[in-house]
This record gives sequence, C-alpha cells and structure tokens, in this order.
Amino acid sequence: MKEFRVCMVLCNCPDIDVARRLAQGAVDAGLAACVNLLPAVESVYRWQGRTEIASEVPLLVKTTLDVYPLLQAWLAEQHPYEVPEIVALPVISGLPTYLQWVDDVVHEEN
Repeated sequence: MKEFRVCMVLCNCPDIDVARRLAQGAVDAGLAACVNLLPAVESVYRWQGRTEIASEVPLLVKTTLDVYPLLQAWLAEQHPYEVPEIVALPVISGLPTYLQWVDDVVHEEN
C-alpha cells in the first residue's frame, strides 16, 4: 500500500472575506488541493496579557507534508493577524483515491 504524506492545516481567519481570499489563493497557488471554510466559531484566547473573545472563520486546508512549509510561509505572509494560527495535523489514513488526488493536485504546481 502506498504511503501518502497528506496533512490537514487549521487556520482561523477574522472574517469570511479573508477566509475566501486565503482559501482561493492557496488553491490557485498550488499549495492546497482543497480548502473548507467552516461556519464562524467563537474563539477565546490569551493575547498580550488579556483574555480576548472573537468570532473567526476556520479553514481546513488539505495539502502535503512536502508542500506544508511553502503553505505556512504563504499563509503567514498573506494573513492579517500578527500571529496567525497555522497548525498542521498529519492525516494517518483515508480513502486512497482521495489521498492520491490531494498528492497529485498539490504537486502538479510545485
């Protein structure tokens, strides 16, 4: 069985417009095969010594571990937050044809 090196990246955005811009930009740049924009969530977090509460739009980005460093750098540059949440989680299993599609789509541009 082929080993796939697919990962899912979580990235919260301040609003739907930023989320759409980042999602489309990552796909257009070949850094992601697919990006899901989830419904807004309420985030509670510590920032600069204070507890903050904000509405955010989460992105679920499907890419590969090989391309992840490029995606991370691109997201960090394009994101409006000073310190954006960019977290990669390995995909340990999945439908082989889907994982192959992610691998094919992301690697065709990079």
